[in-house]
Amino acid sequence: MDLAYLLAVFLFILVLLLGSGVWVGLALMGVGGVILTLFSDRPAGDIMITAVWSSSTSWTLTALPLFILMGEVLYRTKLSEDLFRALAPLMKKLPGGLLHTNIVGSTLFAAVSGSSAATLTTVGKMSIPELRRRNYPEKKIIGTLAGASTLGLMIPPSLTLIVYGVTVNESITKLFMAGIIPGLVLACMFMMYVAFSVKAPDLIAAESDGPDSESAAKLLHLRLLLPLLVLISIVIGSMYSGLATATEAAAIGVLGALALSAFQDELSFSAFRESLLGAVRTSALIALILMGASYLSVVMGFTGLPRALAEYIGTLGLSPIMLLGALALLYIVIGMFLDGISSIVLTMAVVEPLVRTAGIDIIWFGIFIVVVVEMAQITPPVGFNLFVMQGMTGHQINYISRAAFPMFMIMVLMIILLVSFPEIATWLSTAVQ
Repeated sequence: MDLAYLLAVFLFILVLLLGSGVWVGLALMGVGGVILTLFSDRPAGDIMITAVWSSSTSWTLTALPLFILMGEVLYRTKLSEDLFRALAPLMKKLPGGLLHTNIVGSTLFAAVSGSSAATLTTVGKMSIPELRRRNYPEKKIIGTLAGASTLGLMIPPSLTLIVYGVTVNESITKLFMAGIIPGLVLACMFMMYVAFSVKAPDLIAAESDGPDSESAAKLLHLRLLLPLLVLISIVIGSMYSGLATATEAAAIGVLGALALSAFQDELSFSAFRESLLGAVRTSALIALILMGASYLSVVMGFTGLPRALAEYIGTLGLSPIMLLGALALLYIVIGMFLDGISSIVLTMAVVEPLVRTAGIDIIWFGIFIVVVVEMAQITPPVGFNLFVMQGMTGHQINYISRAAFPMFMIMVLMIILLVSFPEIATWLSTAVQ
């Protein structure tokens, strides 16, 4: 079978289905069905049933709806208000002022949500009006929030890492541990950018807050973070210590989120119902994509396309660095049109054999891919965070993407650091093992 012909048919059907507005999961199933019918005599329906059932009954995958539910519950609490009130007195004296609340707030909420969109919405609904009221530069407000909110894809419990782990059959806990240090390093790089980029006149104009808070008042506000920090410590600490798997930690996180919501007197029946419905909608969407990806992976195995591509690229003599550069460009382009989870499951059937053949650590590669997907989240024309930010601020996509461009370049620098010092992503996961 001619490799170029098979690849051309595959891409044509995929682009046709996605371009016509078919859901991603159904499009993947459609591509698999057509390819199997045209290029194989195996029963497409029977293979689909087996692949869909095996992917949807994975025990590892049960962590996904639980972490989503935890984030949905916390989203409907007063967490955004508490985050800003607690962080503002601490961040005010730093170079860059209260703009750091966007970054630190996003980092903290990312540790309980797993979603960049939820992180952006939760932190932004309080920080944007407060920072505007204090006359902080509009581009800096938008740029820092759009960039920092992508940490929801990196810092555990990352939904993207769960999907990646299920797709490549790797430990979710090891992936979570691998994402902690790179996530914190990236957050620190964002804060350094804010500290050095906000000019003194901007800060002088912004500091219309009145007198500094007393130490006692700072401590009083800081206690608002205590329940969230305890919840983060329990969820991540239970996995790090080996006391709980990712799924068990997710269940603990849901109970903790419900307790926090009840403590804040926000656990009404309507809020709980909306949290459940939101979790079901998101989980069903991701599950359908995973079913389609599982079926497509099996079909690609029957056609031999991944193996043939791996052998072909092997003949090109590409170094691992060149291969990573090509894959980074590929995911940035795909991410301009698809969300991060769809980008990963769509390509992993072909990309995973290439990565393993090149001798690249598959855990490290997961963190590498997440950083690239984060970049795609703030890249036009279809960067998902750009649309969320547009709905919150009313600015045009081009304005938001220009404001977020410095954060994009910081993520490029993060990729260079990951390639130069892979231990940033592998040390903690190895220590846990």
